[in-house]
Amino acid sequence: MSKTVNVAKTAGFCFGVDRAVNLVYDLVNKGEKVCTLGPIIHNAQLVADLESRGVKIIDHISECPRGYTVVIRTHGVEKQVVDNIENSNISYVNATCPFVTKIHNIVKKQDENVDVLVAGDKNHPEVKGICSYCKGRAFVFKNEKELLEIIQSNGFNENSPLICVSQTTFSLKEWKKCEKIIKKVCTNCKIFDTICNATSDRQAEAEELSKNSDAVIVIGGRHSSNTCKLRDTASANCPSFLIETAQELKDIDLSAYSVIGVTAGASTPSVIIKEVLKTMSEEIKEKEVETTSAVTEEVVETAENADKASKPAVKASADGEASFEELLNESFKENENSKVVKGTVVRITPTEVYVDVPGRKQTGVVAFDDLSSDPISKCEDVVAIGDEIDLVIMKTDDQDGVLKLSKRLFDAVKGWDNIVAAKESDEILEGVVTAVVRGGVLVSAKGAKVFVPASLTGVPRNQDINILKGTTVRFKVIDINTARRRAVGSVKAVLSAERKAAQDAAWEKLEEGMKLTGTVKSLTSYGAFVDIGGVDGMIHISELSWSRIKHPSEVVNVGDTVDVTIKSLDTENRKISLGFKKVEDNPWEILKRDYPIGSTITGRVVGLASFGAFVNILPGIDGLVHISQISWERIKTPADKLAVGDMIDCKVTEVDFDKKRVSLSIKELLPPPEETISELADEAPAEEAPAEEPAEAPVEEPAEAPVEEAPAVEETAEEAAE
Repeated sequence: MSKTVNVAKTAGFCFGVDRAVNLVYDLVNKGEKVCTLGPIIHNAQLVADLESRGVKIIDHISECPRGYTVVIRTHGVEKQVVDNIENSNISYVNATCPFVTKIHNIVKKQDENVDVLVAGDKNHPEVKGICSYCKGRAFVFKNEKELLEIIQSNGFNENSPLICVSQTTFSLKEWKKCEKIIKKVCTNCKIFDTICNATSDRQAEAEELSKNSDAVIVIGGRHSSNTCKLRDTASANCPSFLIETAQELKDIDLSAYSVIGVTAGASTPSVIIKEVLKTMSEEIKEKEVETTSAVTEEVVETAENADKASKPAVKASADGEASFEELLNESFKENENSKVVKGTVVRITPTEVYVDVPGRKQTGVVAFDDLSSDPISKCEDVVAIGDEIDLVIMKTDDQDGVLKLSKRLFDAVKGWDNIVAAKESDEILEGVVTAVVRGGVLVSAKGAKVFVPASLTGVPRNQDINILKGTTVRFKVIDINTARRRAVGSVKAVLSAERKAAQDAAWEKLEEGMKLTGTVKSLTSYGAFVDIGGVDGMIHISELSWSRIKHPSEVVNVGDTVDVTIKSLDTENRKISLGFKKVEDNPWEILKRDYPIGSTITGRVVGLASFGAFVNILPGIDGLVHISQISWERIKTPADKLAVGDMIDCKVTEVDFDKKRVSLSIKELLPPPEETISELADEAPAEEAPAEEPAEAPVEEPAEAPVEEAPAVEETAEEAAE
């Protein structure tokens, strides 16, 4: 039966495992004594290789021999363990995966009243470490059932202060189910998707691979969480077999399957993958084997070819550049096809450059793709006729009389020294992003490729890093693997340093009371954050408007240019409080300036009480019209004359600016009724008679006044009695 073997592209070490393994091997190669706090990764074969080199495994810090360096494994450890190590003054290297450290930082930032839901295996060291950094309570669940039990037993609801994180290797399918429950029941819960990208990619590919295969071989440690998840994912679609070594293949009958998929966990060395493929290839014709893996093109290469004396018998694929590395390593082999030669450019075509190599009879040819690692549009961007260039011989084809050469490879070898020097001098490099690969981008600088993880590109997590392709970036080299000639860079480190420098310079100039122009960066429920030139300040919601608002977006939007005043500076915590309201817009100042006592103002009735009506006369100012000032008539309640929403004219009768109180009158703007005029006319002579008698004619008034005025007095008295 014809058989086909398909190998997953993501098979092999992830970035975190590769980093941890490199740290241990580098220490060993330097001659240091090393012990790991538990197995560095869940792979028995690699752990055995380390033990053969003198690396000890300890279960507790007290077991660390004198003079040894302790390496904390990729899963991380509990906070108390790190504290004990630091207090014991023991030399240690923290190889915790950066993605795990990120989860530690998330949970330890939460307040004590915030409970943490952790999706994962409660007995796994990674989960134990995560829980140790929680200030409040931590609840671990591994599936929907356990999550629902936690929610019900603790009475969690839509108002409960919660966050949710996950183990980096948690099942993606199970996570989506649990996430749906949390969003439905605990709507206030803040969810952090902390499943490692490498894990989710592997699980997604394992699912696709299993759908197109008759059987799947999963290679990895039986105690490895992510490897077991791969087996479970593949098993849902076809028979799946988990093996740790090639020897275990003899116990599996693959004769009934025509299409076999192969994948591997994040802690599986590539040499073991090669051995498995080699064993399978002995039973399958080589021409029938199809691989889509970046592990190697020659799956039959033996493990014995690995130089275990100088470097680990593993190969990482975090930056997706396996083929480039193979070429790079080839340049260091002592054979005919790796010699460095000089050649003179004699002819240029759209696809090739012809060179004359002294002492060689063959025609020297440099293909377009071998001219430069930088993006170029034509050969003339790199060389011109007559140029003398350094080249590496890639292949000598005597039959065709062609000498295949590479300038790109020579530049890469030479550029490596420049990259190493840049790391040592902490130099800021400038390069072009040539490709977006799994987990990050590749930047070409000084003739070499540097891998920049997505988290260090400076691009926010919710944005696509493809926007960087073809752009020029400034970065620092933060990690180098000399044995493998691999460099890791960080754009974020440069941006952070520049931002800090700008902030330091800005803080030296800032003073309370300064008036500045800034740009609104973000909005929260309690205020707006404004960039005022390298530093951010906050305008509290109460400072955005003289009137009450529910959200800052009622006044400003992200991107708006605003004029602000520094109200206060907290230099110790680097916090700036900004003022936005202008004094001239203060409604109380407007009232004082435009509406003195006795003036008329128009307002809207906003509230009614038993003693009067509240009227909004200016934004933020409500005045009171006492019930006695609503009408000349006697009324029982303000509602007899007014309703909320009515627009009315009022007279300003009294203002207390200290207590922020305004008294208004509607009555004084209305003409008094006739009976009221009569009352006033009657009362006035009685009170003022002595003063007016000399001026009045005594003969004309006495006869008429008693006759006409008496009824009015009697009517008023009756009203008073009523």
